[in-house]
Amino acid sequence: MSFFKKLKDRMFRSSDKIAGSLDALVEDATPETEAPPQADTAKPGLIGRILGREAEEPRRVMDDAMLESLEELLIEADMGVDTATRVAANIAEGRMGRRIGATELKQALAAEVSRIMEPVARPLPIYPKRPQVVLVVGVNGSGKTTTIGKLASQFKAAGKSVVIAAGDTFRAAAVEQLQIWGQRAGVPVLTAPEGSDPASLAFDALTRAQETGADLLLIDTAGRLQNRADLMEELAKIVRVIRKKDETAPHNTLLVLDATTGQNAVAQVEIFRKIADVSGLVMTKLDGTAKGGVLVSLADRFGLPIHAIGVGEQIDDLAPFDPDDFARALVGPADQ
Repeated sequence: MSFFKKLKDRMFRSSDKIAGSLDALVEDATPETEAPPQADTAKPGLIGRILGREAEEPRRVMDDAMLESLEELLIEADMGVDTATRVAANIAEGRMGRRIGATELKQALAAEVSRIMEPVARPLPIYPKRPQVVLVVGVNGSGKTTTIGKLASQFKAAGKSVVIAAGDTFRAAAVEQLQIWGQRAGVPVLTAPEGSDPASLAFDALTRAQETGADLLLIDTAGRLQNRADLMEELAKIVRVIRKKDETAPHNTLLVLDATTGQNAVAQVEIFRKIADVSGLVMTKLDGTAKGGVLVSLADRFGLPIHAIGVGEQIDDLAPFDPDDFARALVGPADQ
């Protein structure tokens, strides 16, 4: 199964919500919002009847009321107020006063989403520097550990040598999960006794990666809570310590976000950018939410690279972000 097929099938909560709302938006026209029938929307001719199109799809005049409803719909899809307002205005441009149907509306929304996402759709860059240090951060439950395991397996399958540092030393389950992924992929996972200093483990892991000539070092970190200054300082300490071995490290700092948190993801990006110099994003759990629009909001607001998205627990359920595929999956079918 292609990743787009998975994305389309598993983002049904977002796409059904948006597609259904767009259909309802057009069909909800009142006599005051309708324009007189136009020649091009009259009954279909012989060819149309032969093809089974007995009637044109419902259409509605794009006016201020419809524009406002469209903005509200996009806000409910978790695009955020600013992004929703901008997207709706761009869709309305050139269409105000004209009758449009749900198909055109979906196509226009998909095109606008794709336009916003295109500049940020970038795979995780691979540098000549060895080892390339990738620090993975995020709040508890965001999917950091699973993402690291999937990345390690995929890089190993692509011929890269990988080392994992199980830096969430206070959560035994996270260490065990990484060890399982490491065994599957044939990737070494460096651990430390429970409660050990994560910075010390990161230092040792970087030393090991340098000695073995590894291509990549993936460092897991404990789930950071925005209001826990001590945990934030711990993360800063990891960075300080590994820079004693390599002053250019970390070369990537990935922030893993849980799509089900909706607009809370915006606050997480803001705080982690301040304390961790985030270089790119990974969005997980798009299969479990009707809030997929938050990714559009993040792209529009921050412009950070989106390296990958996840729609499940299997290794091939994490894939590079494709803006066109995402836009089509988010908006739903435009051919109905």
